Amino acid sequence: MQKATVVDTSCLILLTKIEQLGLLYELFGTITITPAIADEYGYPLPTWVQIINPKEDSLKIFKAFLDAGEASAIALVMESPSSLLIVDELKGRQVAKEIGIKFTGSVGMLKLAEKKGLISNMTEVIKKIKKKLISEYLMPY
Repeated sequence: MQKATVVDTSCLILLTKIEQLGLLYELFGTITITPAIADEYGYPLPTWVQIINPKEDSLKIFKAFLDAGEASAIALVMESPSSLLIVDELKGRQVAKEIGIKFTGSVGMLKLAEKKGLISNMTEVIKKIKKKLISEYLMPY
């Protein structure tokens, strides 16, 4: 596998909710996900998303302590160590750090988009994220 950007489910979902999924393409071109991530995401995928299965032997190791999406993403990046992993969950980030995988999260990706001029106002994007999270996850008492 060539150098790739492997994206975990949480980033895809967040960007979809704030209507910014295209930022991934603008920043990285084709991105890579695994079948497990595609299943977790559950929405139709743009043509610039490629789906690749990691090798089963490396996947088994990570499935022991990570969810299916994170395990498959890390296993896939292990097959191409120069790849970038975009992952938000703490356990996935800890594993990536321990084994030397280059990673960032959704906020890091958004900061890069701002730096490259793809986002004009990061404060507004963060407000939009907060509004979505509050409306979807918090119920009034």
